Amino acid sequence: MSLRDEQLKHLKEMILKMASLVEVSIRDCVRALVTQDVSIAEGVITADHTINAYDVQIDEECIRLIARRQPVGRDLRFITTGMKITTDLERIADHAVNIAERARKLFETPPMKAYSDISRMREIAQRMVKDAIDSFVNEDRAMAQDVIERDEEVDDLNSSVVNDLMALMTKEPGNIIQASQLIYISRNIERIGDHATNIAEMVIYMVEGRIVRHMADLAGSQPPTQEQ
Repeated sequence: MSLRDEQLKHLKEMILKMASLVEVSIRDCVRALVTQDVSIAEGVITADHTINAYDVQIDEECIRLIARRQPVGRDLRFITTGMKITTDLERIADHAVNIAERARKLFETPPMKAYSDISRMREIAQRMVKDAIDSFVNEDRAMAQDVIERDEEVDDLNSSVVNDLMALMTKEPGNIIQASQLIYISRNIERIGDHATNIAEMVIYMVEGRIVRHMADLAGSQPPTQEQ
């Protein structure tokens, strides 16, 4: 039986289950902020334990497949990509927890204009994560590339939110604590977009066998020279 049959199907299913939990955490961490619902925030924090457990289980499954089946070529790239993806998913869940914890500190404060931009950022970042995972499952290089290109939109929204809140803190010092918490939340959502981009870049590697991470850095670098 080929590795690309039941065993890889099982691995895909585990990653999909983990990703589904992560997507809910992304949605709920900002929903907790907007609705000021402590039970939603607590749910995000609690779910992190299950997500961490999936991270460990998937890594163990990948290591077992490599050790027992000694896959090569595309099968090996699929498994190693799966391991890297779960690392990014686990870190995304950590960012969701960070947001939920900050949201709890803002439950007694009135909403600010930044809430709408943060909600929009969350929507884009969550969709990026979903599409990055779908590109992995379907081995869809075009979808992965689309995820990468959307990261700039999240970055721009983050810059706008941070600039607006910094200006607000200058004009209204009484809002410094609330604004600084929202800046932290915005930056965590921006990092979620970065992790979705990481996943998409790994999908391109899996499909094409070509590493696209840090290509701009590599293009501008010179190989080290040996001392004579």
